[in-house]
Amino acid sequence: MTTSLTHEAGAGPGRARRVAALAGGEFRLFLRNRTAVVNSVLLPLLLVAAVPALSPADELRLGPQLLVTSVGVALVFLTYYNLVITFVSRREELVLQRMRTGELTGPEVLLGTAAPTLLTTLAQVGLVAVGVVVIGEWSAPVEYVLPLVALLAGAALMVVLAAASTSFTRTAESAQVTTLPLLMAASALSGLITPLGSFPDPLATVARLLPVTPVVELLQLGLAGVTWNGRVVDAAGAWSAAALPLAVLAGWLVVGTAAAVRGFRWAPRR
Repeated sequence: MTTSLTHEAGAGPGRARRVAALAGGEFRLFLRNRTAVVNSVLLPLLLVAAVPALSPADELRLGPQLLVTSVGVALVFLTYYNLVITFVSRREELVLQRMRTGELTGPEVLLGTAAPTLLTTLAQVGLVAVGVVVIGEWSAPVEYVLPLVALLAGAALMVVLAAASTSFTRTAESAQVTTLPLLMAASALSGLITPLGSFPDPLATVARLLPVTPVVELLQLGLAGVTWNGRVVDAAGAWSAAALPLAVLAGWLVVGTAAAVRGFRWAPRR
C-alpha cells in the first residue's frame, strides 16, 4: 500500500531540526561508504573535464561551458542517480518505514535523505566555478537569476524524479538499468555534449521538451547569453528566450511531483 508523501507538517523550527538531524545521519553514512564518496566526487568531475573535449566547437566560451556542464552532469549523474539508489536502499532495508512511524513527515524524510547528495552537488558546482576563475576563464553572466533558477529548480526536479523512479526500481542494483533512460537522454539530447542547434528541427523540438534540456538552456542563456540554436542575446533577450524552458521545467516539476506522490512506497513489496 502506498502512503502519501503529503502529511500534515509540524512547526517550522521543529521541522528544521528533524530534517537537520536526519541529514546529519545520512551524511555520516555517506562518508563511511568510500566507494560512494569516490563515485560521487571524482566521476562527475571527470565527466565535466571530458565533455568540453568531446563537444564540437560551439558559441560557448570555455568558462561558461564548464559551468553549464558541471551543473548538468552533477544533477543527472550525482543527484538523480545517487538518490534513486539511496531511496531504494533505505526502502528495502525498512529504514523509510521506521522513520515514518515517528514525527518525521514524508517530505521531511525525503529532504533529509537527499540533503547530503544535494550539498555534494552544490560543492561540486562551486569547485568548478573556483577552477574557472583560477584558469582565467571566468566572465560575468549575462543574467544572474536564470542560472540560479536552473540550479535550484533542476535540483528539485532530480529529487522528485528520483522518488518517482523508485516505483519501478525494485532493488538498488536494478537502478543501474532503470535510470538509464534519463541518463542517456541527458547525455545525448540535452545539449550538454551536442548543441541542440545541430539537430534536425523535429528532433531539436522533441529534445527541448525533455526534463534536463530546459536546465541546460537556462544555464546557457544566463551564463553566456546563447540560445538553444546559437543566437547571442543580451539580458532582456535571455529572459524572452527563457519563456519556453521555464514553462517546460515547471511542467516537469508538476509531473514529477505528482508521480512521486502517487508511486513512492515506504516499504518494499512483499
